[in-house]
Amino acid sequence: MKLTLTTILLLTGYLTMAQSNTVGIFKNNADIGNPKIKGAATFDAGTQTYTIKGGGANVWFNRDEFHYLYNKLKGDFILTANVKLVGQGVTAHRKIGWMIRESEKEDAAHICATVHGDGLTALQWRSLRGAFMRDPEDEIFDVKKNVQVIQVERSGKKIIMRAANFGEPLQLVGTQEMKDMPDEVLAGLFLCSHNADVLEEAIAWNVRIEQPVADTYDGYKNGFLTSSLETLNIFDGVRKVIHQDTGRFEAPNWMPDGKSLLFNQDGLMYTIPIEGGIPQKLNTGSAIKNNNDHVISFDGKMLAISNHRQGFAGGGSAVYVLPLKGGEPRLITDSTPSYLHGWSPDNKEVVFVAKRLSSSEAYNIYKKNINGGAEIPLTLNKKSHVDGPEYTPDGKYIYYNADETGTMQIWRMKPDGSNKEQVTFDEYNNWFPHISPDGKWIALLSFPPSVLSSDHPFYKRVMLRLMPVSGGAPKVIAYLYGGQGTINTNSWSPDSKQIAFVSNGSVE
Repeated sequence: MKLTLTTILLLTGYLTMAQSNTVGIFKNNADIGNPKIKGAATFDAGTQTYTIKGGGANVWFNRDEFHYLYNKLKGDFILTANVKLVGQGVTAHRKIGWMIRESEKEDAAHICATVHGDGLTALQWRSLRGAFMRDPEDEIFDVKKNVQVIQVERSGKKIIMRAANFGEPLQLVGTQEMKDMPDEVLAGLFLCSHNADVLEEAIAWNVRIEQPVADTYDGYKNGFLTSSLETLNIFDGVRKVIHQDTGRFEAPNWMPDGKSLLFNQDGLMYTIPIEGGIPQKLNTGSAIKNNNDHVISFDGKMLAISNHRQGFAGGGSAVYVLPLKGGEPRLITDSTPSYLHGWSPDNKEVVFVAKRLSSSEAYNIYKKNINGGAEIPLTLNKKSHVDGPEYTPDGKYIYYNADETGTMQIWRMKPDGSNKEQVTFDEYNNWFPHISPDGKWIALLSFPPSVLSSDHPFYKRVMLRLMPVSGGAPKVIAYLYGGQGTINTNSWSPDSKQIAFVSNGSVE
């Protein structure tokens, strides 16, 4: 696969220190309002962390002074970042956040999602150039635990602010119609010391600028969103983008040596070092229509894939196995559709979802020995949807997702299909439970309640969450734009400390 010029340009924001005024993914780095003490910003490409220094008397009344990292954006977008003010600070109302602004002028109309040094978290705005800023009625104030995650979404003329302490779902802070804001705006991170004689410092990480699509979007007709391959430390939530492409790729698996990842793109399979680089094609023989269901056996020797068979209605997906090093695949499931999701720990069986019941359009879970024999049904649903079956490393359970209760939740059962029990109990639609190699953790993908329980589109605001296998409330470890193809199959690192996933952004 060739790296296009567009792909290379997309990566420069994350993987290199750009020249001139560019800092990371931001093309502009400047003081606004001529503050007495000048600010600055740097980007650490290794950790993908921004360090921002800013002065300025205030961002308030009818003029502003602050330091700004920004891009020019059109249309709808979602801005998300983890932020932290460094040290105790001099003034309680030093502030950092996202700002959407009509121009670089000191009195420009703007709206900002702000976290202050004393914990005040608010959406604040100036509707017209030169006007006094407005305070919202709904504010969050927590002097003990500052909000760390800030998200701003522009949807038409509406600006939506969400915020969270890391590990918790994003909560709505406020919304505001900005009727006079132009289509092309400045958007980025800002820092203000709130004291003209002081320079304050802040850091920002997991910084993402994403452009969503309409609910009626059809990627197969309109072109896919940009795909970003990311790794994530499950304990501190730090994310790192290692590869981007304007074409669509999906569902990374972590290779057994811990040094590279496997993913599918355009029907083929590729590997890439975890530090990034040029993807290398994996030989899958005649299987050239692979989808996002591919799993490595527990012993690290075999790869099972779902490939669309020629000559079947709808190009029906079937399960195959081949050596992990590459080769000609061997057909395992004669009937279609069959979508792979897991191996048994003894490396003898695969578990998958399929449509087989003549009186039902529902998918059910089956398992089959890779050396032959009959398919064994583990569920017999006729209406509800089940998906994502995966064995625990000790072989005692198969985890899966099902919407038997009206929302998609995580369940588990014994390998023979008995003793089915629900694991998650919340308002989200939870998909694709993946058990860590050490057997201690479950990673899962959560869609908002507004998405149909049986649907999992690739263009939604979703969460990656983590919960102990022993039980407990799920913790959010990533806030992203994605869904289908993000973590369809197990993507844990061999040491159980990281996962890999795909997020989706804008088409360039």
